[in-house]
Amino acid sequence: MTPVSRAYSHAPWETEVGYCRAVRAGDHIYVTGTAPVADDGGVFAPGDGYAQARRCLEIIRKALNDLGAGLEHVVRTRMFVTDIKRWPEFGRAHREFFATHPPATTMVEVRALIHPDMLIEIEADAVCVSL
Repeated sequence: MTPVSRAYSHAPWETEVGYCRAVRAGDHIYVTGTAPVADDGGVFAPGDGYAQARRCLEIIRKALNDLGAGLEHVVRTRMFVTDIKRWPEFGRAHREFFATHPPATTMVEVRALIHPDMLIEIEADAVCVSL
């Protein structure tokens, strides 16, 4: 049986919806859709796509670290954005986090996210071979 461990960010929606930030099953880690949530539970940097993307990636990095992995283990990201014309802002942040180890990625425009001030949500999958 594959051991499973979970990481939580304590975002308000985790308990309401019944999910965790990330799940590690053996060597595979799945990071749930990560929104730009501020430390106080509000929306981080409303209106700033670049800052929101960075915040999502910082939360993802922490979840990976909590499960014994790092950004270098990410093999795929998915970016859900509310305005695809702002792709350079989102892409700039993504590049800053993944320039030396780029994953496969997708960016798609969606009608809305869980809060109207959120411009982006990011998912990540990682593979981290246990020693």
